[in-house]
Amino acid sequence: MKKTLFLSVVMLAALSLGLYARGATQQIRLATGGNTGTYYAYGSAVAQILTEKTKIPITIQSTGASKANIQLITAGEVEVAIVQNDVMDYAYQGTELFNGEQTTSFTAMAGLYAEVCQIIANPASGIRTVADLRGKNVSVGDAGSGVEFNARQILEAYGISFNDIGKQNLSFGASADALRDNKLDAFFCTAGAPTTAVVDLAIGKDIILLEIDDTHMTQLAQKYPFYTRYPIPAGTYRGITRDINTVAVKATFIVSKSLSEDVVYQLTKTLFESRDEIISAHAKGTELSPAYGVGGISIPFHPGAEKYFKEIGALR
Repeated sequence: MKKTLFLSVVMLAALSLGLYARGATQQIRLATGGNTGTYYAYGSAVAQILTEKTKIPITIQSTGASKANIQLITAGEVEVAIVQNDVMDYAYQGTELFNGEQTTSFTAMAGLYAEVCQIIANPASGIRTVADLRGKNVSVGDAGSGVEFNARQILEAYGISFNDIGKQNLSFGASADALRDNKLDAFFCTAGAPTTAVVDLAIGKDIILLEIDDTHMTQLAQKYPFYTRYPIPAGTYRGITRDINTVAVKATFIVSKSLSEDVVYQLTKTLFESRDEIISAHAKGTELSPAYGVGGISIPFHPGAEKYFKEIGALR
């Protein structure tokens, strides 16, 4: 009797531990960005919806955004993260921000929304095209930032190097202030449009947005496949009376290779089937679509995401 009771207890304990272990594999940690930024707000909204619908608990972490998020996945400290698709390409290839630090510990789940490469210029400077930036004082974002790499790559497509401009490394806010005071001719800004710093600048200062034409867009995308075409709509900023064609990178969900195909399939499927709820929770939800989700993704998809996209015809 005692032996039977002992065996029963052992079996129950083993079963409980097994259930706990299986449940533990579905505890998802999502790395976002700073708690005042879009990544954090968007990630929080999506995590709540996915948790409710899939019953997979997802917890949010405030982080230093793209590069830090990739490092967190590599270290096994999170399972899902939001990153720019150009930064994930750098990591996968071991280039630019990840020069000498190649990592392939993650795969893509889905592109989410555009982070627009905006080039704002002072009309008084005589700048009308990207080619006109040669010889001008131009801010290319913080040193070592993703914006700085976007600026270098876009200028490169026009045959311009950083040596050909009066290069300055200023934040968006500092760039806007300098342009307002006529201390800067133009600046690069990679962010969702409208961007607060540019909105505030345009209230009291005439600005122009520079266009990236089709020829240079094609040339840019051939070398850097993470870029996609993006029209900034007329009226986005005061004084902008027509659509301005430029390029964008994408905020993207990446996932650890350690996640199972079934879990990532559930997350991907539920993400796109919950578009209406996500729109209600965050404005960036309007850009969510399967076609957009697979475009401009230069690294492999996780098998679970790939299964969903092929199932609905978004991937062949």
